[in-house]
Amino acid sequence: MTFLRALFLNTAALFALTSTGWAETISIPGPDGPLEGELITVDSADNIIIVIPGSGPIDRDGNMPAFQSKTNLYKQIAEALAAEGIAALRVDKRGFFGSEKAIADPNDVTIAAYAEDMVKWVGRARQEAPCVWLAGHSEGGLVALYAAQSAPEGLCGVILMAAAGRPIGELLIEQMERNPANGAILEDAKAIVADLEQGQSRQLSDIPPALHGLFNPSLQRYMMDLFSHDPLALAHNWSGPALVLQGDRDIQVQPHDADLLTEALPTATRVDLSGGTHILKQDVAGNPFATYTNPELPLHEDLVPTIVDFLNTQD
Repeated sequence: MTFLRALFLNTAALFALTSTGWAETISIPGPDGPLEGELITVDSADNIIIVIPGSGPIDRDGNMPAFQSKTNLYKQIAEALAAEGIAALRVDKRGFFGSEKAIADPNDVTIAAYAEDMVKWVGRARQEAPCVWLAGHSEGGLVALYAAQSAPEGLCGVILMAAAGRPIGELLIEQMERNPANGAILEDAKAIVADLEQGQSRQLSDIPPALHGLFNPSLQRYMMDLFSHDPLALAHNWSGPALVLQGDRDIQVQPHDADLLTEALPTATRVDLSGGTHILKQDVAGNPFATYTNPELPLHEDLVPTIVDFLNTQD
């Protein structure tokens, strides 16, 4: 075997030519080990978008194997943007997947810590294009707004995709209220959320069994931090370009949240995705969870064109 062939075989999994550009697995230093992401480079790109994942154990592609959720959302976004001449970087959160070794306990995190990682990723992304955009999906929108507060060099703006405009505890209760099956546990959930908002944890023995998974003590430290942040306070402090994207068939975040964010952001552009779900794909009639489990479904037809048009207006 020649040296060049051996080198190719050893690096093929990390670096590949796609139809849109070069895809490469990259890493930057994390707290205890590397943070990992996948970069699609585009020759002479003016812009690069960093896709920030939503809540929970969700990977850089937009999938949650632990919950049988597979969407390929972030992968599809990155590849579609690269096809339009926009470089893209999607990342694994500290403690999960390729970034598993960045911290010992993936639940020992805060929004500030996630934002610190994003600021570092902005620095790395600037090597690929002069203008970096933080595109946060769901909880990732909160992280994007928090990271933008420090105005890292090279950050040109934020893109908030199905992002909450209210504290997450309030949004969580609203989600539970919309499901009649939660009637028997709703008051308990409200009381637990109120405690966590005040920085008070609950023992497992003080939580109804039906709520053990949602409010497991191992998650409560993170939830106390998460519930303490007001997206609107962060939005008021960001004066740079901002794009707010919201589907009107989203069962997790409401159009009202996009209203609040748009009003709070001084220079926001708001675009609604007609029939769009929380996964930023077209709703499937009669199956509200189809976009959470079928990775073959395409992105909403207006999603990428809207982002491309928005970036073009910033030039």
